[in-house]
Amino acid sequence: MILADKWQDYAVLETGNGEKAERWADVILCRPDPQVIWKCNLPLKQQAHAVYHRSTSGGGNWEFRQTLPESWTVRYKMLTFKVRPTGFKHTGLFPEQAANWDFIYDTIRGAGRPIRVLNLFAYTGGATAAAAAAGASVCHVDASKGMVTWAKENLALSGLKDKPVRYIVDDVLKFVQREQRRGHFYDAIIMDPPSYGRGPNGEIWKLENELFGLVEECVKILDRSPLFFLINSYTTGLQASVLSNILRLTLGKHLDIAEIQADELGIPVEKQPVVLPCGTTARCLFK
Repeated sequence: MILADKWQDYAVLETGNGEKAERWADVILCRPDPQVIWKCNLPLKQQAHAVYHRSTSGGGNWEFRQTLPESWTVRYKMLTFKVRPTGFKHTGLFPEQAANWDFIYDTIRGAGRPIRVLNLFAYTGGATAAAAAAGASVCHVDASKGMVTWAKENLALSGLKDKPVRYIVDDVLKFVQREQRRGHFYDAIIMDPPSYGRGPNGEIWKLENELFGLVEECVKILDRSPLFFLINSYTTGLQASVLSNILRLTLGKHLDIAEIQADELGIPVEKQPVVLPCGTTARCLFK
């Protein structure tokens, strides 16, 4: 398992009964987590500033037990991010991805050449910030205008406002196919696709059905001497070896793969002797 264990401003404090208590800077939030199927008391839940209650009809709502600012910031190393409780339990940041931010930053810094990065399903820009801080030029693509605006704020908070980052609000597959026609190429591609979603015209995205084809399309815009390709997945039951297989069967057809690192991502739990699993990731490095 790859651990995101370098945080100062964030911690999973305790887990149990389908929930996790987390510290975001000085704020304690309690949220549902489908991976937490074990039974444990959560004494810190009583101290939480806000608790998210899932509805039996779908969605849910926050119970604010203390007055909180609309948003606040957390830092990870040289990066700063805005967080806030949103309608569907999220906060605008997936802390386990810090392990990938370190990989992205270190790999780009060690490349010794200019690197062009394409970040797909880029959300609020954690990976974009890491790549830009390392000196890469980045194309940040997400279908949500609100998330792209949030990403711009995060880059500004991190002192990266003037870095060469291009923000695109678009359907990921359509954008990749347009880049093919334009003859644009990238040295590194990052993607964090959802398990399920709907497009603006009702198109259904289901990761198991769409991921392989998307990666095949992305191969066509990889530079002939690429640096890396990274996929994240939160789809329950999709093992890391599945992501590894997809990379070998797509990228390996055309490029010399040096190494594929595929594993679970996890965050150590501060007050329990366990690690909270947080999805899977696969990183392909090239010769």
